[in-house]
Amino acid sequence: MAMDGAPRRLPRFVPRSWAASMEAESREWMVRCDACGYERSVWDLGGIRWKAAGTSKQYRRCPSCGQRSWHTIYRR
Repeated sequence: MAMDGAPRRLPRFVPRSWAASMEAESREWMVRCDACGYERSVWDLGGIRWKAAGTSKQYRRCPSCGQRSWHTIYRR
């Protein structure tokens, strides 16, 4: 999952239909803090998750509660 603003630069490198599909699907994938329940989409984090399956976990700092905890990535 890219976190460096790649979604903003993406349209220059792929066909428009792919970029639209990537954005739509990335907005369906959510990242939820297991400590406080705060959620946001992968796209809102600056990432892309396209043609993926299953759930995963990442250990990161939550912008809401400030704790480092596991975050579940799942499709809404």
